[in-house]
Amino acid sequence: MNDEERLREIVLALDDLADLASDHIILVEGLKDARALRALGIEGTVFQIQGVGPLKAAEHVAENGGKAVVLTDWDRKGGILASELEEQLSALGAGFDMTVRAKLSTLSKKYVKDVESLDSLVARLSSANALDSLR
Repeated sequence: MNDEERLREIVLALDDLADLASDHIILVEGLKDARALRALGIEGTVFQIQGVGPLKAAEHVAENGGKAVVLTDWDRKGGILASELEEQLSALGAGFDMTVRAKLSTLSKKYVKDVESLDSLVARLSSANALDSLR
């Protein structure tokens, strides 16, 4: 997959996230992740797990609409946290989506390992594609 195709697929995954954000709470690890999503134009409720933990995050989802997008980093720690969130959300009967995380992880793992770097990755791939089109 070349960078242009990778960028196109990342943008499609972000479009999916934006659609889900209308009625799902996006669960991220920390403030920098939330800021990166805002920089990418993702609206909706973003809940930071850092400081409260997966149980409180799952309870927040269950009490406020009952659907979440789990968007933790794709490093080891983020994977463990995603599993814990999946377990807690399931136990509380809350709906959740893990597909956007899986897509973004697959598409960007070679370049970045976390949500907070997505905006810079999109910018970098976009500028590379703009330069290619000038050649």
